[in-house]
Amino acid sequence: MAKLAIFYYSSTGTNYKMAQWAEAAAKEAGAEVKLLKIPETAPMSAIEQNPAWKEHYEETKDVPEAKIDDLDWADGYIFSVPTRFGNVPAQAKQFFDMAGGLWFQGKLVNKVVSAMTSAQNPHGGQEATILNLYTTMFHWGAIIASPGYTDDSIFAGGGNPYGTSVSVDQDGNMKEDVEGAVRHQAKRTVQVTDMILKGQG
Repeated sequence: MAKLAIFYYSSTGTNYKMAQWAEAAAKEAGAEVKLLKIPETAPMSAIEQNPAWKEHYEETKDVPEAKIDDLDWADGYIFSVPTRFGNVPAQAKQFFDMAGGLWFQGKLVNKVVSAMTSAQNPHGGQEATILNLYTTMFHWGAIIASPGYTDDSIFAGGGNPYGTSVSVDQDGNMKEDVEGAVRHQAKRTVQVTDMILKGQG
């Protein structure tokens, strides 16, 4: 059974919802799954200035926080993070930067990785964010499991071959129907992880 860690960072809930869809699909595909939130690093003073951010922060207090050991535990990863100026949020970058010890020991090699993201508009850095995340994964020696155009749900969800991405309006509503694309991407990630595990066995 493949072990899959779904890491997400979400300030107002979009990427948490995507991560939950991925979790359900990965379990359906037969994986052992952990849903983990990347630790918040913003000060409470900043969080409290945004009612939606504060509400989501309070609602997800019981979701387990990601630890570096989870990278070692899992055979495959899905990351779901919003875009920040075409790159990953600082919270995700800090989490990656803490993985140096595992990287040095070669424990991140051949991990299977797939990524998802969100932004306020379709050209707000969605593809760039996923590609920048994958750049870190190349340094880890990970295996990228992008969705490509392997299912009609990719087109229905906006057609991003690098990973599912969604636009979010000012009220936090997703503009595209990406649930099917997220579920397909999660199942594909489990499938590729299974293939890697069988090859190593």
